Amino acid sequence: MFDRVQVRALAGPLKDIHGSMEFNEHQGRHMSEFSSAAILHQGRRDQVAESCRAQSASSRKRRVLTPGDLKHLVVDEEHELIYCYVPKVACTNWKRVMMVLTGRGKYSDPMEIPSNEAHIPSNLKYLNQYSIAEINHRLKSYLKFLFVREPFERLVSAYRNKFTLKYNSSFHRRFGTKIVRRYRKNATQEALLNGADVKFREFAEYLVDPATQRDGPLNEHWQTVYQLCHPCHIHYDLVGKYETLEEDANYVLRLAGVGESLRFPTYAKSTRTTDSMTAQFFSNISSQQHGQLFQLYKLDFLMFNYSTPNYLRLD
Repeated sequence: MFDRVQVRALAGPLKDIHGSMEFNEHQGRHMSEFSSAAILHQGRRDQVAESCRAQSASSRKRRVLTPGDLKHLVVDEEHELIYCYVPKVACTNWKRVMMVLTGRGKYSDPMEIPSNEAHIPSNLKYLNQYSIAEINHRLKSYLKFLFVREPFERLVSAYRNKFTLKYNSSFHRRFGTKIVRRYRKNATQEALLNGADVKFREFAEYLVDPATQRDGPLNEHWQTVYQLCHPCHIHYDLVGKYETLEEDANYVLRLAGVGESLRFPTYAKSTRTTDSMTAQFFSNISSQQHGQLFQLYKLDFLMFNYSTPNYLRLD
C-alpha cells in the first residue's frame, strides 16, 4: 500500500499533471468530425477549471489524494479509458458498458449483464489497484470521463431508492435506524429497529448535521461528485451529463473507437426524478435546511454549471 507522500504526484494543479489544457490526443483525432460536441465539452472543462481555481484561491488547505480517493475510477486498459462512477448517474449501465469493453469478448450486450453483477468490485479494475507509476501513466495518457447530474435531483433519487423501497433493507438498517434514533421524537420500537420509513426531512437533517460529517465521509450515493471524483486534481477530458445522457455517452464511445460496435443502453426515462418531483420533496423541509443543503452541494452546482433551483428558499 502506498502512503500520502507517494500519492502527492496526483494532487498538483491540473497543468502540472496534464501539461496543456488543450485537447488531448484522443480528442484531437476526432476534432473535425465532432467539432460541435468538442466545443461543448471544452466549455464544460473550462467551467470545472474555473471553479477549481476559485476554490483553490478561497481555501488554505492543500488536498492530497490517497489510494482511497481513487476507488471510484474504473480502468479499461485495452481502450485506454478511465471512468469515474457516480451513483445515481446511470452508473449501473456505465459499469455494464465497461464490463463489455474489458471482458475480452465475454459480454457483447451491456443489458445482458444483471445489474447486481455490474456492482461486484472484482468484475472491473479500479485505479487504486495500480502502483504510483502506473497510476500517473494512466492519468496522463488515458481518456478520462465522468457523468454528473443536477445535484438535488440526484439527492432525491438516492433518497427514493434507498429509503422508500422495501428491498433496500440493508440501507434501512445501516442508515435508517441511526437517522430515526437521532431525529425522530417518540419513535416507535419498530421504526427504531427497522429504520424503514425515514422521512425526507429526517434525511436532510442527517445530511447537514455536523455530527454526520464527524462520523466520516458521506455514503457514495449522496456524497458530492467533487468528493467522489476529485475534478480539481484529476483533469477529466469529458464531463457527460445525465440530462443529455445518451448523446454524451455515445460520444465517449465514438472517441474510444467503439462507437460502431457498441451503443449506450437506452435509458428508461419513466423512472427519472424530475425537477417538479424534487421541488415537492424540498417543500417538506425548512428554509434553513434548504440553505444548508445548498452549501453542502454548492461546488457541484458551480463546477458543473447547474442553476440554483427556483424552488430553493435561501433566506
